[in-house]
Amino acid sequence: MPTSDSEDDTPASSNQTEGTKILLADPKTAILRLSLPMMIAMTLMTLYNVVDAFWVAGLGADALAAVGFAFPLFIITIGLASGLGTGGEAALARTIGARDRAGASSVAMHTLLLMTVLAVAVTIPLYLFAHDIFVLMGAGDAVGLATEYARILFMGTFALLFGEVAYALMHGEGDAKRTMYAMAAGAVANIALDPILIYGLDMGIGGAAWATILAEVIAAVPMVYWLFVKRDTYISLRFREFSPDAAVARNVLGVGLPAAAEQLALALMALILNGVIVLIASTDGVAVYSVGWRVVSIGLTPILAISSAVVAVTGATYGARAYARMETALRFAARLGLGIGLGLAVATFAFAPRIAALFTAGDTAGIAPELTTYLQVMSLVYPMVGFGLFSASFFQGTGLGARSLTITVLQNVVLSILFAWIFAAGLGLGLSGIWWGVAAGNAIGAALGYAWARRYSAGLQIRQAGATAA
Repeated sequence: MPTSDSEDDTPASSNQTEGTKILLADPKTAILRLSLPMMIAMTLMTLYNVVDAFWVAGLGADALAAVGFAFPLFIITIGLASGLGTGGEAALARTIGARDRAGASSVAMHTLLLMTVLAVAVTIPLYLFAHDIFVLMGAGDAVGLATEYARILFMGTFALLFGEVAYALMHGEGDAKRTMYAMAAGAVANIALDPILIYGLDMGIGGAAWATILAEVIAAVPMVYWLFVKRDTYISLRFREFSPDAAVARNVLGVGLPAAAEQLALALMALILNGVIVLIASTDGVAVYSVGWRVVSIGLTPILAISSAVVAVTGATYGARAYARMETALRFAARLGLGIGLGLAVATFAFAPRIAALFTAGDTAGIAPELTTYLQVMSLVYPMVGFGLFSASFFQGTGLGARSLTITVLQNVVLSILFAWIFAAGLGLGLSGIWWGVAAGNAIGAALGYAWARRYSAGLQIRQAGATAA
């Protein structure tokens, strides 16, 4: 097994696929080749979220607010699946780095079975108690629309969860191109279906939810074909050869549970922010946050794509014990994210009024000024976001999910909410103070997370050098 950065980690075995060869190649090349396809796919996926908001905006402010109130619950559902997928991706990458193909297949099978259990556990309570949840959230006049929208979404939980986990597993073995194709198919389908179902068939806000479900099914079809029919992936998914192993499940859940908790932390932040916004302003503020965050998601897409690549590359290099290459990947990702973030910040700040105008037509025109403020404030944190995301991904790749969770909670819950309340209520800045607080909390938390990751990486290399010298 390789023990240093200088050893040749590129496998020559015919068992390797093109994806695994990319994964184990030069870390800078691997980051780029895994990131670029994901940038395209994730841009399309975030774009369909924005398009969804655009079409829903035509239904009025209450419909926009309803989507805003449902958004945290949707984040919870996606977050659980994404977290489990991240756990599978990280464990899979580590076994690939350790040249253990049978172990990689076992990781994939355990991840898919855990996903099935999760789908059942999540769907039933969220569907049954959606109305009560929105009442407790203070949705007011938007309760009925929010309940209608959310319950339809929860009917497609299995397709949603399968897609998230399958994306992660294929990405974890370095197959970024086909992952991109499946994700893009779902995004394009959603963009096309939204106006047809919402207005063409006069389904209203329910049409937006059905468009999302149908798009998830469309995206899942090619994944099922590649994994279970064509079977040309590095992992082998054969139920008759599967043997449950508690150690493998713990390996997946060791990162998967904290990663899911991270997404829950983001949902918690959204819930708390919705509450703070209602106290400081009104439900119109929730509409601003809902639309604004969807737009910001497009700006964050390239950085999120790089973050996903960091999980796989870090996992593979950690599994191969190539710690110097592992740190090279982290530092390269940080520089890349900083450059992209600066460019996006300038563009978003300059065009914020025009962007806001696109999503505030008709009855929602009144929120345009505040939406412009939100976009401009949040754009200022773009250059720093990558440092926190990449550090969290770095710890996920090494199997230290709890550290990744710590960074996310500190950055997005503790610091962001604390500063939001201080700026909005303590300093009397009102709704704009919430946006400034979220930006400040994210920037400070990102810097602290990156320092922690670099310190851990340096420690691994020092201990490895000491062991080699001995």
